[in-house]
Amino acid sequence: MNDSANSPKADRPPATSDLVISEPAELMPRTRIGRFKIPTELLRAYTMVFALVAIWVYFHYSTDNQIFLDPRNFSNLMRQTAVTGVLAVGMLMVIITGQIDLSIGSIVGLAGGIAAIAQGWMGWGLGPSLSAGIGVALAIGAFQGGLAAYLNIPAFIVTLGGLLAWRGVILGLSRGETIPIRIPAFKSIGQDYVGPTVGWTIAAIAIALIIFMTLSRNRARRRHGLGAVSLGVTLARVLAPIAVVVGFIFMMNSYELAPGVKAGIPVPVIIFLAIALAGAFLTQNTTFGRYLYAIGGNPDAARLSGINIRKHILAVFCIMGGLAGLASIIYTARVGSASPDAGQLLELDAIAACVIGGTSLMGGRGTVFGAILGALIMSSLDNGMSLMRVEPYSQMIIKGAILVAAVGLDMAGRKRA
Repeated sequence: MNDSANSPKADRPPATSDLVISEPAELMPRTRIGRFKIPTELLRAYTMVFALVAIWVYFHYSTDNQIFLDPRNFSNLMRQTAVTGVLAVGMLMVIITGQIDLSIGSIVGLAGGIAAIAQGWMGWGLGPSLSAGIGVALAIGAFQGGLAAYLNIPAFIVTLGGLLAWRGVILGLSRGETIPIRIPAFKSIGQDYVGPTVGWTIAAIAIALIIFMTLSRNRARRRHGLGAVSLGVTLARVLAPIAVVVGFIFMMNSYELAPGVKAGIPVPVIIFLAIALAGAFLTQNTTFGRYLYAIGGNPDAARLSGINIRKHILAVFCIMGGLAGLASIIYTARVGSASPDAGQLLELDAIAACVIGGTSLMGGRGTVFGAILGALIMSSLDNGMSLMRVEPYSQMIIKGAILVAAVGLDMAGRKRA
């Protein structure tokens, strides 16, 4: 079978780049606003960025002593986002194939509990304890993926059952007790920081990659006869992300653990950023990623093109399970203990992050960049409303309304495209 037969159909939802739009602007779906037509994916991304900035500004000036964007709270916000962000990356891959996973909150609780039991009650070392937690989560992901892919049981039903079953398993294993983390290196995964020097080194590497990728993209456009990008656009594509990187590292390094002792970037945030970059590369720059979009966009066409749909669905559930295991380690280490109710409602936060970030629940569309923005918005709402002492019931109402509004705006944008 030739390459064209194995490629997704051209009319599937576009798998746009997470950082820049990789298709020529004239070929992209556009949304009309008055007399102007704006590429839909660009409009969606910019809207989410502006919404996030607006939320930060509002909470900063509404909280007591304007502490929301204080370096200490900003560092806590990024640490809080890490767990939801890692789960959102995996959930994105599940959703773009047209599936869903409602069990990841329970998997986080089970995997974290098993890791805590291994190091606390069984006396295992750091490596075996972490491997046990992540391995169990990966096995659960493979099991649920197999049921959905090969036995044709709807993923909604499989994972809804898992939501209940895995919570029951950890409740039985832990006997309802909270298990403390005794290994300092385990706690450091969720509580420690890398120094300011490491942070600026990461910034330098990121800046070099931004410049390299921008220049490479311009050369590719000229090579394919798409026309050169103006100097102003090139500078904007370089300077805007560089400003974000430098500002982020500056804020992280501004937090002082003690007078004169700079904190740096939290370890969970480093893990989260690494997972996000890996997820963006996998979904946007590999054949595997393109096939996921093809399966979600038009499964019949994908099957007729020779794509093994069952294998890819199993693979995304395995990835989701592995990332849930990693998130459980971060979550348990940050809290310093494991409890039977850990991870409750994390699945809803991950799904909401993807949907708010522009992922279609019908499959075939979404980006890691959007999921990260959605995770930041969800965490910012939690953090800001807690600082404002908003009642828990009001927080749930507000988050639910924002989720419904995000889906409504997305549907309205599709009609106008």
